[in-house]
Amino acid sequence: MRYMLTYDIMESMRVTNQWMGSTARAMCSYPQLGLYANPWIKMTAAWGEVAERSFARMAIKPDWGIHSIPADDGRDHTVTVEPVRELPFGDLIRFNVHGRAPTGRKVLLVAPMSGHYATLLRSTVLSLLPDCDVYVTDWHNARDIPVSAGKFDIEDYTLYLVDFLRVMGPDTHVIAVCQPAPLALAATAYLAEEDPEAQPRSLTLIGGPINPDAAATDVTDFGRRVTMGQLERMVIQRVGFKYAGAGRSVYPGLQQLSSFMAMNAEKHATAFAEQIMRVAKGEAGDHDKHNKFYDEYLAVMDMTAEFYLSTVERIFKGLEIAENRFSVAGKMVDIGKITTVAVKTVEGGKDDISAPGQCVAALDLCTGLPAHLKASYLEPEAGHYGIFAGKSWRNRIRPLVLDFIDAHSEGAKPTVRAVK
Repeated sequence: MRYMLTYDIMESMRVTNQWMGSTARAMCSYPQLGLYANPWIKMTAAWGEVAERSFARMAIKPDWGIHSIPADDGRDHTVTVEPVRELPFGDLIRFNVHGRAPTGRKVLLVAPMSGHYATLLRSTVLSLLPDCDVYVTDWHNARDIPVSAGKFDIEDYTLYLVDFLRVMGPDTHVIAVCQPAPLALAATAYLAEEDPEAQPRSLTLIGGPINPDAAATDVTDFGRRVTMGQLERMVIQRVGFKYAGAGRSVYPGLQQLSSFMAMNAEKHATAFAEQIMRVAKGEAGDHDKHNKFYDEYLAVMDMTAEFYLSTVERIFKGLEIAENRFSVAGKMVDIGKITTVAVKTVEGGKDDISAPGQCVAALDLCTGLPAHLKASYLEPEAGHYGIFAGKSWRNRIRPLVLDFIDAHSEGAKPTVRAVK
């Protein structure tokens, strides 16, 4: 029960800071205070506005905010997000572009379960929609899933991907971003033996830790320094009474966020100080660059304890994927069994999360795959975020990925729409 108490204490601190920001903004925004030529009044109100918004976003799942896209017929087509397969820990959703003919490219975008919602890939989805029929794995916040729903670890995650691929059919092209790359590879290998007809046509792995030992980063170094017992004691808590998942063991989103922020503390501190100044000067906007980024970045979700711990123990410490020793439900998954699915890896030269070498290791594991079905690309100047959502993605990586999809599918458009 003490872990439920600490979970509630963290939530109480978040709510308190949100209240303090709201109070400062309200009290320092009274018209009468305009009679005093004191810049600290405006600065305090600006601090309050930024603080209130920031702490409020930590408990809110962002909306996709994709309502329409232009098409080749010159019209804007409305877009709705529709569930295709609903399961306790995550849904398969489709972005249905109404009134548009099928594009010939059916893409499953596998979102990471690493502290943020699938909406972190909003810009990725938006860039793919004009040319693809897009499906996304929409993972749920563990705090909202009752204990009665059972466990969810990396084996369950893999089986969810297998289930989604069976639902979508064999003409699917998978794009896995970051954390799910090794599990997407495992799911494809699992289908190669269990249900070959349900395998996707292609698999694109972007910045994923297939072999974490191939290139050291702060993430991999942390995994080596800390024992599993220490990790469990430090980060695992039980969901408090406020949520439907009360009592479930989780790695809390708020605790994950503190780790994210600590990795680039100076950069984030500067960004917030500059935003406070912009608000005080009246130069900030509700959807300016700062708010657009941090509204998403600060929105965090809890992960089930078993998923987080099994990821660290089996992917990073045990290297089960890297050494082709991964098993699902007691069955060994042999990545060498992949013989017909085209596999492409994408890495960023300045990626400090999954450094170059970690992802391309997947190609060496695909021992049964002919050379003409393997491809890799390194974007020299791109960081982790840039390889799936930044300029590098839009200008260079996305066209290459779509060309790769076209080369291994039937009926796709031969041209790629430019994305600005």
